[in-house]
Amino acid sequence: MSEKKTAKKVALLFMSGIGAISLAGCGQENTDGRVEVELVSYKPEAVDAFEEIAAAFNETHDEIKLKVDSPNEAMTILKTRFIREDYPDIVAIGGDINYSNFLDADLFLDISDLAEVGMVKQAYLDMEKELELVPKDGVYALPYAANAAGILYNKEMFEEHGWEIPTTWDEFTQLCAQIESEGILPLYFGFKDTWTCLAPWNALAVGLADSDTCNQVNLGDTTFQEAYRETAVKIRQLLDYAEPNPYAYSYNDACTAFARGQAAMYPIGSYAIPQIKSANPDMEIDSFAFPANQAKEDNVLNSGIDLHFSVLKNTEKKDAVYEVLRFLYQDETVQIYLNHQGGIACKEGEFEIPVELEGMREYIESGRMADFQDHHYPSEMSVDAMIQTFLLDQGEDSVDTFLTRFDKDWKRYNRDLIRKVQKYQEEMEGTR
Repeated sequence: MSEKKTAKKVALLFMSGIGAISLAGCGQENTDGRVEVELVSYKPEAVDAFEEIAAAFNETHDEIKLKVDSPNEAMTILKTRFIREDYPDIVAIGGDINYSNFLDADLFLDISDLAEVGMVKQAYLDMEKELELVPKDGVYALPYAANAAGILYNKEMFEEHGWEIPTTWDEFTQLCAQIESEGILPLYFGFKDTWTCLAPWNALAVGLADSDTCNQVNLGDTTFQEAYRETAVKIRQLLDYAEPNPYAYSYNDACTAFARGQAAMYPIGSYAIPQIKSANPDMEIDSFAFPANQAKEDNVLNSGIDLHFSVLKNTEKKDAVYEVLRFLYQDETVQIYLNHQGGIACKEGEFEIPVELEGMREYIESGRMADFQDHHYPSEMSVDAMIQTFLLDQGEDSVDTFLTRFDKDWKRYNRDLIRKVQKYQEEMEGTR
């Protein structure tokens, strides 16, 4: 695809919602004789980590200079730059629908000839392939750091009361009932911020639905009525053990309440740990994968790629870019990032697992993990708000109402993608 066609395609994908953005400084040339590689990161909270990494790279490389930009509203800025054909060399973004759309717009370089691709944990390579809207040959992202979601629990409280970690759904609900009987709130949610509704939803769904459910729906092989029914039923059951009116409390409220011992458990991801610790630095937190199933061996850890690197297809600095990627994937560099940001290394190796995720170790080390289902949802569909509306609905047919809407809205917001996926499948079957 030509650059002009690519830019036009990106413009069609992303023009909606993009306002005037200041792009001062974009695309500036380096004047000290070194080849400048520009990396744009979508994580402004990781600016200190990237500053340390860039400084270490630039101190050890005389012919290449690494420039890292970590702007606020990075995704909006990136989309605007792509429309203007003002491309960085590398983007550091998450493994979600934005990446899928960028890849579908043919923006990224196949990096399968980069040796470091062979150092990635297979579970995260599998997640990358499932993010392809239509299957593609090659590798287009280098997974770097991941997070995990399930249940965070108050370790000191559990030890004090002698509560055992549940491994099945029945054990989990029995534990919640036991905690409640001792006058303690089992779960805190904070569903006022609608996005938090996705945390227990995703953590349940990875164990109860196939990781490629959305693609199966696109192919017409299943419906959300079928695939998500058990997830919908069980997330509603969780409300029996939550704070009264969880829709009145925000994410910050929930983090603070959990930090202050107002609940024994918090169904959320590892990304919440810094917020919780800011309210109670001395709190002892541990975690476990959501025991969504009736058999422990059927449980799956909800883990997604929080950060990966993709190379823009039209870069003229491939050798320099690959040298940057090789440096980023050195064990010492990965550890710099983890020391700042926490999380799980996507690279195979002896990396420390945060103490708060110790209870998830067996899943991480065995690769029994699956991506967040919402990484495949179009943002326009607002699934988080749909889940909140469903949980507020006290009607007897609320599950059917919710899942019927899920199927209907999916077809509405993914009409073009569904046609594309089905056409691809027909073409593949025609070649057999």
